[in-house]
Parts: sequence; C-alpha cells; structure tokens
Amino acid sequence: MADRSALQFVGFIFATVTLAVMLATGMVVKGYADGAYALDGGRTVIVR
Repeated sequence: MADRSALQFVGFIFATVTLAVMLATGMVVKGYADGAYALDGGRTVIVR
C-alpha cells in the first residue's frame, strides 16, 4: 500500500503543475483578447 505522505506530495506536484498551466493559458487567452497577439502573423499569402 502506498504511503499517504508520498501520495500527498505527488498530489501537490500535480496541483502545482495544473495551476501553472491554467495561469499560462489564461495569460495567452487574455493576450489574444487584448490584441497583443495575432493569429495571422501579418503575412500575405498569394494563391494562384
């Protein structure tokens, strides 16, 4: 059987990584909403 303290530590690590990913995703979404980023990148594509 697994040790409870080890499982709590692993849970804490997963929670920390999840929180970091959620914060980074939120910052990127806010940047797109504010217009700091553009999906097209300003390139012109010529189709013939």
